[in-house]
Amino acid sequence: MEIIEERQEATHIFHLHGRLDSHTASQLEDRLQGSLHGQTRSLIIDCSDLEYVSSAGLRVILKATKEMQRQEGRLILCAMQDYVREVFDVSGFSTFIPIVPGVTEALRTL
Repeated sequence: MEIIEERQEATHIFHLHGRLDSHTASQLEDRLQGSLHGQTRSLIIDCSDLEYVSSAGLRVILKATKEMQRQEGRLILCAMQDYVREVFDVSGFSTFIPIVPGVTEALRTL
């Protein structure tokens, strides 16, 4: 999986490309944890090029969500393909993690 990271003021945006599974989840976890220190108030994860997410990927996103809530920040997911969105819906994650159509909308909701 390729992770492209950008920063806009106190927001980190992660663009995910490929599969988020047991082989790549630790890579994302390390990058997210690295961004949680300092002035980060919100995280946006762009899923437009995410092909697959496993339970290991869900665990990493849940952990980051809880850490952002603890710091009174926000994590927002955006631009999901239907088959990836279905995983978040079935797992119940979409009930407590905001999912919006795109990065622009995510930035507007912060």
